[in-house]
Amino acid sequence: MEKKGNILMQRYEIGKMLGQGTFAKVYHARNLKTGQSVAIKIIDKEKIVKVGLMDQIKREISIMRLVKHPNVVQLYEVMASKYKIYFAMEYVKGGELFTKVAKGRLKEDAARKYFQQLIAAVDFCHSRGVYHRDLKPENLLLDEFGNLKVSDFGLSALFESKRQDGLLHTTCGTPAYVAPEVIHKRGYDGEKADIWSCGVILFVLLAGYLPFHDSNIMAMYRKISKGDFKCPHWFPPEVKKLLSRILDPHPSSRITVSKLMENSWVKKGFKRIESFELIDDLDKDGDSPRSILSADDSDAEASNSDANVQVNSKPHCLNAFDIISLSPGFDLSGLFEKDRCNYKGEVWFTTQMPPSIVVSKLEELAVMESFKIKKKDGVVKMQGSKGGRKGQLGINAEIFEVTPTLHVVEVKKSAGDTMEYQKFCDQELRPSLKDIVWSWQGCGKDQEHVN
Repeated sequence: MEKKGNILMQRYEIGKMLGQGTFAKVYHARNLKTGQSVAIKIIDKEKIVKVGLMDQIKREISIMRLVKHPNVVQLYEVMASKYKIYFAMEYVKGGELFTKVAKGRLKEDAARKYFQQLIAAVDFCHSRGVYHRDLKPENLLLDEFGNLKVSDFGLSALFESKRQDGLLHTTCGTPAYVAPEVIHKRGYDGEKADIWSCGVILFVLLAGYLPFHDSNIMAMYRKISKGDFKCPHWFPPEVKKLLSRILDPHPSSRITVSKLMENSWVKKGFKRIESFELIDDLDKDGDSPRSILSADDSDAEASNSDANVQVNSKPHCLNAFDIISLSPGFDLSGLFEKDRCNYKGEVWFTTQMPPSIVVSKLEELAVMESFKIKKKDGVVKMQGSKGGRKGQLGINAEIFEVTPTLHVVEVKKSAGDTMEYQKFCDQELRPSLKDIVWSWQGCGKDQEHVN
């Protein structure tokens, strides 16, 4: 399956190898149906299970499906056989930004353009509760048009990874780019840590070298801890001032993304993306990480492929193990308690109405609110027509069958601003569905057995 000219899952013709690591190889490939070039990442399942990395792979899939943005490498599809996991991803053929910087520092306008696109991507990721944690030029790719694409979410964290103190505690990243609070191992804010890394990247783009470089790593860490760096004489005054606010060793006073995007130097010629069409992606096949990476994969790759492309109009059935897996900490009470609420703004409701009635109600709501709507495999996907703070609001509703007369519907934000989503749920969604809902669980006002 991993040699040039071979066909993967009756969908992709595998071409030359683009790179390889300890657990995966990446190949150029061609979609047989559309002719589109893609990158296929082939992961050895046995190896990652042996070293305990399966959860990390699942998290990476979940994160890449959350961050659909023009400046982020897109994950098109996930497939699996008994021994391999396959990521079909956007092929970005311009190479790493690092290669460009390695030839020498960039001109101010070029550096600003890449920094603008980086900040736009990071801001979007943060709006979805995703923290990259390993931002560096090697993980920033360029497409054929010179546009930046953030890649490699293998070390990323989700909002739910925070402990009770509201901070992340896993030390990770590349030493020269990590924030001082990450080094100190006292917990850190993922957003603030990513912003620091963006500042180091901006310095590198304009200077051609690292701000805290030292051959002795402990000496480098001391410089990072103190925010001890010096801008070269060719840096514009406004850039020097900006970097002093980004590379602030105190996260509490470090500049935020919103303030960063208001900075006069950053804003110059900045065309912020107000919306990104996600509706085309609704036709993509693929399963959730929970199902595609389960230990019970079938032996034949062909049967996995068939399972991926089948269209099933019926709602997915929930067995006891599915219900447990949907509940945090494997605690069943979490599925039904009043305070169930997480970063994605997921809400659940139970209904005794058939799926057709649920879908009909959602269609009525979509028409009333001028939403685009798509239905597939028991999932109703809606996308708003208005551009909000974080682009168009996207909402997914998935219907699960518990018994023939009882269904659970999961509603969650797939795109857009969280506050706008919560407002929509409280003011539009709940009132529109009150006639069919038996019980609500999730964020916002709880409704107990309203039927």
